[in-house]
Amino acid sequence: MANTKPVISIITPSYNRKEEIEHLVRSLQAQTVEHHLFEHIISDDGSTDGTRERVEDLRREVDFPLIFLTQENQGPGAARNHGIERARGDLLLFIDSDCEAHPEWVETIYREYTHRPFDACGGPDGAKSDFSALQQAINYAMTSFFTTGGMRGHSAKMLAKFYPRSHNMGMTRTLVEQVGGFGDLRHGQDIELSYRIRKAGADIRFIPGALVYHRRRTTLKRFFKQVFNWGVARINLGKIDSSLLEPIHFLPSLATIVMAYVLVGWLISPERFGGWITIGLLALLALGIHAAIQSRRLDVGLLTLVTIPIQIVGYGLGFISAFVRRYVIGQGVWTGFTKRYYS
Repeated sequence: MANTKPVISIITPSYNRKEEIEHLVRSLQAQTVEHHLFEHIISDDGSTDGTRERVEDLRREVDFPLIFLTQENQGPGAARNHGIERARGDLLLFIDSDCEAHPEWVETIYREYTHRPFDACGGPDGAKSDFSALQQAINYAMTSFFTTGGMRGHSAKMLAKFYPRSHNMGMTRTLVEQVGGFGDLRHGQDIELSYRIRKAGADIRFIPGALVYHRRRTTLKRFFKQVFNWGVARINLGKIDSSLLEPIHFLPSLATIVMAYVLVGWLISPERFGGWITIGLLALLALGIHAAIQSRRLDVGLLTLVTIPIQIVGYGLGFISAFVRRYVIGQGVWTGFTKRYYS
């Protein structure tokens, strides 16, 4: 098996995620496609939590090539590029360390690739029923068409251009050689790469059945930091090319400003703004009910009443802060939260 050249190379960057990597590797072992067709490369970015040792243990449990690479901490883009350098497959798939692959993930992409060849692809992300209530609530906030699912590429009905994202993304080796690998942005590097792919005129395919399960952040504080940094990243992307800053990307910031205005107005004049507060709360409640029905869990619905406002306000504040820094003050690239980002 070691001498057989795989058709597909699956690349995962990692940084102190050994527990999550275990779930990911076992999900790849459960893939329905013949295992000799793929290899899995874990490109570590200087972990200190024993990731290497965990991967060594996992290697004895799988029947596909499981390769571990390591480098000094340089960021996920550099780690992915390190994996690309080592990859032997003609089709490169990217999945993040906090994800699990649906059992038919590889087979679905491979079938599409062999029947209707593409240059690049992407698919949706979701949550498993055994994820925590908070993880499922965050998933709803991120993937529902009523929130940002129509922007991120969660379904075929998208409100913005589809840019494959690194948690569920594929591209041919030929395309990598043409457009290059991942850039050095800390956040949004996958969108910047997808932008170069689009600019090259490549055939990009959204594959609805190519599902990965995304564990996401495990605390509200981490979730806030993440969406804040994504708002910052969108401004950095807009500075690279204005086409990466579409009108729809301003909506969370507008919603944040409106919510702040109504809240302050209600504190000053409850009778004048009370109606707007009621409408907002009813809309949020409706989404919470929808989340509870969809997940069949009341606790998920209740937590959604918190995760949706955090998502909108966190992204909006990051967007506004970066907009002022970059477009008004004229400062250079800003990352947002960096220290204790995962805390």
